[in-house]
Amino acid sequence: MNTVHIIFNAHIDPVWLWPWTTGVDEALNTCHTMCETLDRHPDIIFTRGEAWVYEQVRRHDPALFQRIKRHIRAGRWSVVGGWWIQPDCNLPGIENMHRQIAIGREWFERHLGLFPRIGYNVDSFGHTAALPEILAAHGQKNYVFMRPMAHETPLPANVFRWRGRPGGKTVTAFRISSGYATIFPPNLEWIESSLAPLPKGVTHTMCFLGVGDHGGGPNEHMIQWVRDNLHAIPGARLQFSSPERFFRAVAAEARHLPLVTGELQMHAIGCYTGHRPVKLGVRRAENMLVLAEAALAASPEPEQRAASAVLGESWRTLCFNSFHDTLGGSCTPGAARAADDQLAGVKAAAETILSEAFRRRAHALPPDPRQRMVLANFSGGNFRDFVEHEPWLEWTHWKPDWCLLDDRGRLVPHQIIEPETLMPDTMRILFPAEVPAGAMRSFRIGRNLAGGAPALKGARPDFTLLAEDDGAGKLQPAGGAGCPLPELRLIEDKSDTWSHGIDRFAGPQLDHAHWSAPELVETGPVRQAWRMDGTIGRSRICADWRRYLGGDFYELRLRVAWHEHHRLLRLAWAPGKDIARREDGIAGGGLARASDGRELPLRDRMVLLLGDGTRAGIVAPEVFGASGGRTEVHLTLLRSCPFAHHDPKILPEKLEHHAWIDQGEHVFTMRFFPPGKVTAKELDRHALLLQRPPVIADVTRGMPHRPYKDEEGWPR
Repeated sequence: MNTVHIIFNAHIDPVWLWPWTTGVDEALNTCHTMCETLDRHPDIIFTRGEAWVYEQVRRHDPALFQRIKRHIRAGRWSVVGGWWIQPDCNLPGIENMHRQIAIGREWFERHLGLFPRIGYNVDSFGHTAALPEILAAHGQKNYVFMRPMAHETPLPANVFRWRGRPGGKTVTAFRISSGYATIFPPNLEWIESSLAPLPKGVTHTMCFLGVGDHGGGPNEHMIQWVRDNLHAIPGARLQFSSPERFFRAVAAEARHLPLVTGELQMHAIGCYTGHRPVKLGVRRAENMLVLAEAALAASPEPEQRAASAVLGESWRTLCFNSFHDTLGGSCTPGAARAADDQLAGVKAAAETILSEAFRRRAHALPPDPRQRMVLANFSGGNFRDFVEHEPWLEWTHWKPDWCLLDDRGRLVPHQIIEPETLMPDTMRILFPAEVPAGAMRSFRIGRNLAGGAPALKGARPDFTLLAEDDGAGKLQPAGGAGCPLPELRLIEDKSDTWSHGIDRFAGPQLDHAHWSAPELVETGPVRQAWRMDGTIGRSRICADWRRYLGGDFYELRLRVAWHEHHRLLRLAWAPGKDIARREDGIAGGGLARASDGRELPLRDRMVLLLGDGTRAGIVAPEVFGASGGRTEVHLTLLRSCPFAHHDPKILPEKLEHHAWIDQGEHVFTMRFFPPGKVTAKELDRHALLLQRPPVIADVTRGMPHRPYKDEEGWPR
């Protein structure tokens, strides 16, 4: 006899086709309705997750919160998940994912005296291979999800043991068969769908029932229907239950569960690239908060206590905006704007804490007669890269006999480059720097009266940009092999916001980049840069290609003024040799993938294992979706679809009045490593360099006086 555990639940998207404030209303409405329902039906159980939902009830309706607590103590209200929210489970960083659970756990233990051991992300669009390790690290041994569904990704059964990598931690996972909600009256086919994929020897399954996708839970008809059909399916019985009861029952049959290894993809590939601002906002907020906490760790305890409340609230706001419909770009334009605003507040709060913690130390350094640039590295890894900064020189231009000196008085190579402003008396300096993790370094501005030359380590940055009319070409250094030039392509994409029903963007190519002749805009001992302006479709593009002193990579800074509808911008790179396989970055590391054309989420970098045994690489922390084939890989830079368009809705012919995703200016910074010996560890290091650079302070403490403009003999 099989047992079907009937899980009465109410899925609540706090943000989707409504703003987060409406999500608060639905949390209150649903929880009140379910308390009333449980009072009328003493034999049923209700299941609810996400600490954020409970927190809204606690804040807005304390009496209702007490009713919920009584039902929990009575075993009538099942608490699952234990996370702050149901996030996107591909794009957040490893620290974000851990905080999602840690913040939820702290809340549940503080306010309910419990922590659920069942991870619960029934609506998230895919699940990174890092998740089993993350769940296990927090003591969660079970996991419930729905997407990808059976028609998207076949699995050996609906209940199985899941691990991210061979030899990794394992959790017991359950995939919901038909849906977590029932917008129509239930029927026996819905129940039977949960029985069909059971593994042999396993006699327990779950079937989820509850009205709507916007709260509600089981209604009176649904409850009575289950009672009337407890024994309607031959060989099975229906039972009011909870996920805890199900996993306890399955534990006795664990030897029959098949083992699944790897990520659980794919659903809604458009959500890897829709609404880039929120993805950048989450990514940058993650990094800013990590930097702020690292800087604060070296501060006195009173300062740490003063900042702890702000940091805690900032992490909660970040985790809330990592919600799958927010971070996936599948909400309304108004909800997306609110997320952008909230994330801007997180970044501002983190930057304030970081600045204060750093500057208390930087401005406490002993006085020095020279003007200094003080760098501090809070990234968690050693910094060895190049720094750009615009020190204030009292309206004075950098003079030919000026120099840069390190802590030991040695000459540092430098190069004066184009400043951000168009003011007549501003300047920007570029120089290499090494700052160990947690350390500070000072660079002094002086005069090179002896005329000595700084030591230059490594190959010169000289190279030539060879570009053809169709965008093909080569980056050719002064010595050695060149690097194939990536190409920009405009691809037709008429899929909906989520890109339902497809696993790749296979539309026809509509255009390629039309570039101007390359122009050498920087040349010097530290960096050389070529610039090309152009168009693709109706959009303007500008590419700066850079090579650094001693560097084995080429850096691209791409600006795009994006004005397309139902199109995507693809960067295609053919490293020059066949691609045997890839290792793509995911949260907390990398994952081997076949380069088979599927669109998959990307984090930070990509290693290409080539047919001749060499490796090429791309570092692209501002790109979130990628695909590829045997000869080239594709980075999906931008998509243009209407906000919140869901198949099968037929779009009207004219949509000028509607909001389209990602219109306007975008900037990308990427690094390309031509075939050679590059490693995943080195690419991860470069991704960290780009996302967590040193913080810089201008310090003039100890200078005898501030000079006049172009004062003779300054600096001394």
